[in-house]
Amino acid sequence: MRIITHACPACGTVVAANELESRRVMKCPGLHCEEVHRFDDLEDEEREHFLENKDQYRI
Repeated sequence: MRIITHACPACGTVVAANELESRRVMKCPGLHCEEVHRFDDLEDEEREHFLENKDQYRI
């Protein structure tokens, strides 16, 4: 299992791939940050790996 995350370019808050996948579009959880994150923000290889191994990445 790999840890796949996305760092907010505006505030640096780290968001897990499983959160992005389950919501597809979400407001940044960072304090006072209005950035919007999408599952598509992950690199193609990371999205593909996550989807192929989704059962390993449960919340």
